Amino acid sequence: MARIGLSVGFLVVAATPVFSQDITLTAPDTGPQLTALLENTSLVLSIDADLDPAPQDYVAAARADYRTLLTALYTKGYYSGTVSIRVNGREAASIAPLDAPKRIDSIAITIDKGPSFTFGTARVAPLAPATTLPPAFAPGERADADIIRQAARAGVDAWRDAGHAKASVADQQIVARHPQQQLDAQISLTPGPKLTFGPLIVTGNENVRESAIRRIAGLPVGEVYSPAELEAAARRLRQTGAFDSVALREAESIGPNATLPIEAQIAESLPRRLGFGLELSSVEGLKVSGYWLHRNFFGGAERLRFDGEVEGIGGGTGGTDYSAAVSLGIPAIYGPKTDLLATLEIGREDEPDYLLDKIAAEVTATRFITEDLEFSAGLGVLRARETDAFGVEQYTLLTLPLSATLDRRDEPTNAQNGYYVDVDATPFISVDGETTGARIYVDGRAYRSFGEAGKFGVAARAQVGSVLGASRDETPVDFLFYSGGSGTVRGQPYKALGIDRVVAGEDVTLGGLSFIGAQVEARYAVTSSIGLVGFYDVGYVGETQTPGSDGDWHAGTGIGLRYNTGIGPIRLDVGTPANGDGAFEKVQVYIGIGQSF
Repeated sequence: MARIGLSVGFLVVAATPVFSQDITLTAPDTGPQLTALLENTSLVLSIDADLDPAPQDYVAAARADYRTLLTALYTKGYYSGTVSIRVNGREAASIAPLDAPKRIDSIAITIDKGPSFTFGTARVAPLAPATTLPPAFAPGERADADIIRQAARAGVDAWRDAGHAKASVADQQIVARHPQQQLDAQISLTPGPKLTFGPLIVTGNENVRESAIRRIAGLPVGEVYSPAELEAAARRLRQTGAFDSVALREAESIGPNATLPIEAQIAESLPRRLGFGLELSSVEGLKVSGYWLHRNFFGGAERLRFDGEVEGIGGGTGGTDYSAAVSLGIPAIYGPKTDLLATLEIGREDEPDYLLDKIAAEVTATRFITEDLEFSAGLGVLRARETDAFGVEQYTLLTLPLSATLDRRDEPTNAQNGYYVDVDATPFISVDGETTGARIYVDGRAYRSFGEAGKFGVAARAQVGSVLGASRDETPVDFLFYSGGSGTVRGQPYKALGIDRVVAGEDVTLGGLSFIGAQVEARYAVTSSIGLVGFYDVGYVGETQTPGSDGDWHAGTGIGLRYNTGIGPIRLDVGTPANGDGAFEKVQVYIGIGQSF
């Protein structure tokens, strides 16, 4: 060819000395992206020489490459391209599949992409109301074959969204007008009848009752067919955790009265599961947790779970904390979008400035509004005994826990992009009616990665809390706010920041009525398994209910290492105080599973 081309050469040497090949692909003026597409598409270039392929394998691949390479050109709007594939100087198309040479010395692939075509005619009909076709599917735009497929898919999907489950492409007329370098694309659709959901037929279940599966799925039988409703029903079944796989398949044939039966193909999970967790801090000590779970306790995908946790082992932040809890979760308790959770927990917190023994019971209903938005409301009873510098106090509270969660992270345990917002409000009242108040807490997180591979990312977190309507003395000690440690400010000692007081001649640190915290991380992926993190955290504890007033602040900074595993990254953070008299003089070490937030 007279034009200067982009040439890419490949040398393939067989494992035996019988033959070797010099394989080249020459594609003038294609640019790096199209050249890469052609290289990745070629069957000849995909042959693994280490498997000792026979000459017939190369000839068969070369004969098939005419079609595959032309198809690759079509996807980018080139419909006049030519492909030449010469095996030992002979065109591969002229070599019979069983007449391959005994030895192959060279395979030369030469591609002339030809001119780029634009759409002359771009039409899909008939269209459902509110159909949105790709903007690039229009006269004058580059006529990529992928755009035609996207337009056909958009037309079919719009009909399916309108209840026509059997909509399909009836005919397509694709004509390339070479003198004008234009492509005419006309696609005819067959909407088919408007259907309603038929019965849900359950298969594959062994221990989970069919009635429970239908209740949890919540398929709106008798209502107009909707792909979104079908996916939502499958998602609700998966979220129970009782199944390894869930597939809702549409029947091939339309049922009586324009109905569409749906088959639920279920594979149940093993009902019992055991788990544990470890977290280590150089100041807070070792935290050990574990649980036992039954995912189908009564045969209706109910989740019975026992949790145990021991915290502060070998730490310097008071004594050892204990907690034990049992919970029962019932899916689809009131319609398919509402779950019920009942919990009973006992625990002890042995902190430097207080000792708390408590038992709490709570019943909470969670309503799933969308895939990523949920609300919950409950009723609880808290019985506690506090011992601190002021003496011993016992109380019983009625609580009304409320929460709303919006989770739009791409991966909850290791987010790269997206955001998360959790709002909690817990009004409380003592059984004698003398104490009332509410604890408010907001936790917001945002994530953003940069670059094609997303190797560099930034994560940010903001926390705001306040106790309203009750004084510090009237508020349960574990409803108050402290700062310092892995959950707030790394590098600062655990709960180091609060409200300092002198009680009976001793210095004590009390919890505050308000809190503001912020954490920022810069994350860099060195490899697919290893990542580095730099972080800076700040926290502010206030004496009054107004966040950011009448208090003090502190900060911590440091670096971290992440090692990605199948259950989330293993985390190692090393932090130091970033302000105050002891700034940068000591370090705190934190080890755990999962990102810090």
